Amino acid sequence: MRHQKTTAVLVLGLVAAVAAPAQAAVDRHAPGPRPGPAGPPTTIGLPDGFRPEGIAIGPGPVAYIGSMADGSIYRADLRTGRGVVFSRGPGTPALGMKTDGRGRLFVAGGTGGDARVVDTRTGRVLASYRLAGGPAFVNDVVLARGAVWITDSTNPVLYKLPLRGGRLPAAAVRIPLTGDLVYGAGFNANGITPTPDGRGLLVVQSNTGGLFRVDPATGVTRRVDLHGESLPEGDGLLLRGRTLLAVQNRRNVVAVLRLNAAGTEGRVVRRVGDDRFDVPATVAAFGSRLYLPNARFDAPDPAGTWYNAVAIPDPGRRP
Repeated sequence: MRHQKTTAVLVLGLVAAVAAPAQAAVDRHAPGPRPGPAGPPTTIGLPDGFRPEGIAIGPGPVAYIGSMADGSIYRADLRTGRGVVFSRGPGTPALGMKTDGRGRLFVAGGTGGDARVVDTRTGRVLASYRLAGGPAFVNDVVLARGAVWITDSTNPVLYKLPLRGGRLPAAAVRIPLTGDLVYGAGFNANGITPTPDGRGLLVVQSNTGGLFRVDPATGVTRRVDLHGESLPEGDGLLLRGRTLLAVQNRRNVVAVLRLNAAGTEGRVVRRVGDDRFDVPATVAAFGSRLYLPNARFDAPDPAGTWYNAVAIPDPGRRP
């Protein structure tokens, strides 16, 4: 999830956002819930200055959207588009997120160098994990192979939270990344998802557009053969069978790829855009739709800007 890293902006809370100087209505207010053809809204308004990034959905028609500004989490009913901030942040970002079947929301902490687990019923923090002691950009999250896996766009490492019997661990395990994925300037490992066969992990590197298969046991990475294609500005990833959906945030598109079972080879089938995209960062699915928060990284006044999430037909869903 590629981001501007101005520290002063990242720590702005929602109170500061609401208190920002008034602007013209078109700049201050996100378009509210807009009914879709089948009824549920296709646009979900968020608080001004919220700066959304990560999104997780479920169980049921409920979306959780994290704030880059202060780490607060907004809970929205996908049937009505209405929602509320139900978990106040610690003052550091809430980026990639995933829910599990036990009512837990796993949240990557960005420049905070941490991760936390939030109760989806109460908003209470169940556990916090210090992942990095120095500069870090703890970015995206996936649940796979009985564990939570978290990327860091600054440090070549995966963080693993083993969930033995579903229990939260006392600490995270660091798995250094080696092999073909080489870190450089800018944002590196970003979105993460399992391979179709479930034996490996896939990670996109934002600054190079490379897609890599990671051995979860060793951290060894191998470049996925995309037959001359790449995924520059690659951000959130979502796997649907053998179809991989990759958000290319500043390109304002979702790339649709067809992979082999092992996730070692794939082809870009097409790219899907929408006139409502304004730097979408991550993606989650519910029913026949994808939901994407517009991060609007280029907004000149993030604290005084409107934000939203939009829904589009799921191009990875088979009829």
